[in-house]
Amino acid sequence: MNASSDPARTPVIIAALRTPIGRVNGSLAKIEPATLAAPLIDRIIADIGIDRDEIDDVLLGNAANSAGNLARLAALEAGLPVAIPGVTVDRQCGSGLEAVILAARQIQAGAGRFYLAGGSESASRAHIRLRPPLQRDEELQPVRRARMAPDSIGDPDMGVAAENVAAACGISRERQDQFALESHRRAVAAAAAGRFQREIVPVSTPTGLVSSDECPRANAAPETLARLKPVFVKDGTVTAGNACPINDGAAMVLVTSLAEARRLGVPFAMEFVDAATAGVDPNLLGLGPVPAMARLRARNPALEIAAVEFIEFNEAFASQLLGSLDQLDIAPARVNLDGGAIALGHPYGASGTILVVRLFSQMLAAPSDTEGLAMIGIGGGMGAVAHFRSLGPGHAR
Repeated sequence: MNASSDPARTPVIIAALRTPIGRVNGSLAKIEPATLAAPLIDRIIADIGIDRDEIDDVLLGNAANSAGNLARLAALEAGLPVAIPGVTVDRQCGSGLEAVILAARQIQAGAGRFYLAGGSESASRAHIRLRPPLQRDEELQPVRRARMAPDSIGDPDMGVAAENVAAACGISRERQDQFALESHRRAVAAAAAGRFQREIVPVSTPTGLVSSDECPRANAAPETLARLKPVFVKDGTVTAGNACPINDGAAMVLVTSLAEARRLGVPFAMEFVDAATAGVDPNLLGLGPVPAMARLRARNPALEIAAVEFIEFNEAFASQLLGSLDQLDIAPARVNLDGGAIALGHPYGASGTILVVRLFSQMLAAPSDTEGLAMIGIGGGMGAVAHFRSLGPGHAR
């Protein structure tokens, strides 16, 4: 469903950056989410060389921090003119990907020229939520998390849902641990080879500059993972080792039209082709990308998953990723070539944009034009999938 026949309405990404990903209460713990996003805005504008007042809007995904409009706050912190608006997107874990999709739809609609789209999340700075008492003599009650589905359907915690998927799809503990181990190995190897260096913007903190991801473990080993106990269900299979950590981080892309990319003479662009979002049983919420992909392929019958070179699938839990990949007939070895969220981390509202940043980096380094898919399962029983293709130096002709 792209608009490639009209370069003025063909959405492309021409810049994609992220912060390092920190562990909760770790290296980025004292940085507010808007402050995490602001340096990315600065860097993208400087790298591309557009004027700050050319930005039409800032779209920022967030799941836990925004009591107001985090995107507007980040835009102002970055020093954008007060005339530039901002909108905060909440589709929980899919918020960052949704922000990118919405920006691309704006280009397809001809609504503007330049959109900053991304996500920012700080689990370390998440607000403490209190539920007001119903009766005068009751005390304020802390709210552990937002409700995602009515009790009549089922609203399990994410870890319990991951156990449900493991049981429903027959995903063994051994498969989950092996996938988690490979995620760490790939992330450590990618960092050592400098493959994250181009996309990471260091963050200044009170204790110094943070320039690398905090969570990948060079010492991850099968025997270590095997010793970990189930976290969410007694005698279950989901552990702290085969699930993502809790994290802080931000990511941002610049979405414009192919016509503008040509005018600017940028050497590389990644075209947004199409995207789809779909719902699934909240009790099996990790399988959301499966119906989302079915919707995407129904609109794009020529899309051949087997021919897609790069697939980034958010690793909230190994069980939900493996369950989805089995149903989509995608070999796990094809996914997250530089490691995923089990190793790198899952800063909820930013994770969807991080997938897009990773695709951009991998496609930029590829010797020829390629295709990519970003996939993410979402709290409440949803999934989102976005399809991209790279446009190398020849795109300007």
